[in-house]
Amino acid sequence: MDAPFAAIITAAGSSARMRPGFPAAGALGAGVKKEYLSLGLCDDEGKALTVLGAAVSAFAEFEEIGVIVITVPADGEAAARAALPRRLLDSSGGPPVLFTGGGPSRRSSVHRALSFLASRRPAPSRVLIHDGARPWVSGELIRRVMDAMLRYDAVIPLTPLLETPKEVDGDGFILRHLRRSGLGFAQTPQAFAFPQILRAHERAAEREGRERCEYTDDAEVWGEFCGPVATVPGERKNRKITYAEDLP
Repeated sequence: MDAPFAAIITAAGSSARMRPGFPAAGALGAGVKKEYLSLGLCDDEGKALTVLGAAVSAFAEFEEIGVIVITVPADGEAAARAALPRRLLDSSGGPPVLFTGGGPSRRSSVHRALSFLASRRPAPSRVLIHDGARPWVSGELIRRVMDAMLRYDAVIPLTPLLETPKEVDGDGFILRHLRRSGLGFAQTPQAFAFPQILRAHERAAEREGRERCEYTDDAEVWGEFCGPVATVPGERKNRKITYAEDLP
């Protein structure tokens, strides 16, 4: 793998928050997985384009990306393959798409994917980490993040807050009235120097083994164990599908 970037697409979650949107079991039932749902579009081969298929396709267009690794549930590779356009599985036309089992949390799933990449030779020098449930990521945003990695070791897209945030206590009473300026919503893809983010995840796993703590994104892991994280403008359309109503 001569390209400097690898891409990790996270798709190992249970999609538990999607299920209330599908009260009648039907074809989706309790096992609905949001990354495998159709976006109501077709790919170039006339096959229904899934959430995961759209997300992976955006990264497969970049020659700087030498491999794409998708995290999947245990024994979930076949279902993930079925959710992808066939052209993505033919590595002659783009980077190879590989699969690895996820862990019990998003952070542990990313850690497993990073360790999987480290076992390949040569390992990438940089890695992009993206939510498989963000199908509307644009090539322009991916390029913006990768270009920023020429200057920084850690970069994430950020969008401004449009509503005034409040900090509340356990009973729902407001503790602080926060200012929108200086705050933003983190998006993916998030990009990092590969050896450092792998070591940061190793240290995060060690801390999780000692304490009750949770890391909500990879920028938090980097920030705690490596240092500052640079930002570039995100995109409002690059939203994450969490609930059934988020689908078109």
